[in-house]
Amino acid sequence: MFDNMTYEAIISDMLSRVKSDIDKREGSIIYDAMAPCAYQLAQTYFMLNNFIDLVSGDTAVGEYLDRVVADYGITRKPSTNAIRKIITTGSVDIRTRWGLNDTSYVITELIATNEYKATCEQLGSVGNLYSGTLENIDNISGVTATLTDIITSGADKEADENLRERFYTQIQSPSTSGNADNYIQWALKVPGVGDARVFPLWNGNGTVKVIVVNSNMEIDESLETLVHSYIETVRPIGATVTVDSPVGIAVNVTANVELDGSKTILEVQNTFINAFTEYLKETVFETYSVSYARVGSILLTTEGVADYSNLLINAGTENIIIGDTEIPITGTVTLSEVV
Repeated sequence: MFDNMTYEAIISDMLSRVKSDIDKREGSIIYDAMAPCAYQLAQTYFMLNNFIDLVSGDTAVGEYLDRVVADYGITRKPSTNAIRKIITTGSVDIRTRWGLNDTSYVITELIATNEYKATCEQLGSVGNLYSGTLENIDNISGVTATLTDIITSGADKEADENLRERFYTQIQSPSTSGNADNYIQWALKVPGVGDARVFPLWNGNGTVKVIVVNSNMEIDESLETLVHSYIETVRPIGATVTVDSPVGIAVNVTANVELDGSKTILEVQNTFINAFTEYLKETVFETYSVSYARVGSILLTTEGVADYSNLLINAGTENIIIGDTEIPITGTVTLSEVV
């Protein structure tokens, strides 16, 4: 809005208002008197541009985005602790602490003989990363422990773009008591949920099915119970709600690749896999097909690729159709170098 209010524009305008019979060249008394004021005014206009961005929903970031969405009753989802299963070789006390790499876990509940629930003491998705033999923090002798299953995934604090998308969903989608948009909004309020799809009347009158993915647009079955529990507290009386995860459909890619000499075939394959995976995430609950042409475009624009041939996705050259309750996931990717 104020992009034209630069230092040069401001001082030029100021000098144009001075009588022509006065020396206005750079270094003159009048020029030097006006220059600091013009500089400060340019700084002020620059800050005003930033201020406008910080109070608009499409450009606000961080705490400013929190304040924008708060006017609509929306709050950023906090980071949560992962809950994991620990298997021990003997009985241990509740509150016993164990560590692995840069994480630590405190045992909170006995599940079965020598099997325990444990909460990661570090917030966020870091609690989902590791499995294996744990270090004994509390010096318990004669017992070893292994970190195994994820019972409830830890989630990082909601990213700006996720919060912004949730904000848009609420203000742009008409929601009445218990319609499909309501169920999407309720699901998205649960920490860790990245997107949701709703199937009204999926099993007859009064039934609703919600399928959810995590904030990385991936299947996370630990979210099902959390989302169901929250929806039960807010849904209309009489509705029977089922919460499920989508079915993952593996999309395999093979191709012959001619390299341009700047990257090895392994580097090209890793770069392509990352870009291909991001493309598949973009299609989740949005586009129910994987485009053969789009995959080819991604491969051709991958750094290090000069050309390709014999591209196949799931052994064919057609678009891959994804069902209503399915999402595509990266399968086997095999790129072969040709000269």
